[in-house]
Amino acid sequence: MAKIIKLSTFKDERGSLTVLEKNIPFEIKRVFYIYNVDDSKRGFHKHKNTRQIAICISGSCDIIIENKKQLTYTLDSQDKGLLIEPKDFHWMENFTKDSILLVLASELYDENDYIHEN
Repeated sequence: MAKIIKLSTFKDERGSLTVLEKNIPFEIKRVFYIYNVDDSKRGFHKHKNTRQIAICISGSCDIIIENKKQLTYTLDSQDKGLLIEPKDFHWMENFTKDSILLVLASELYDENDYIHEN
């Protein structure tokens, strides 16, 4: 089941620094980011094997997870990530114009890992 993970962040008068090591519960094999999204919704799939962490590093967006029940997670802070498990059917929506959604994945891209129906 999906859950929010608090990322280690250090703040002082110079700004903030967020680190990912020791916060990610899998080896990162793929990194991508989504940006310049209009009013579109993206995703609408789950995976057979891939685990992901989604971090909105600019702006905000909602990620909807369906796994026995439907939950909406708003990502609006650079120091939290959403852990998405393989069986979590998910989609993203309500992107702000300045949003950048960074995704860290446990597996390389494989079209056969995607399940497009819930």
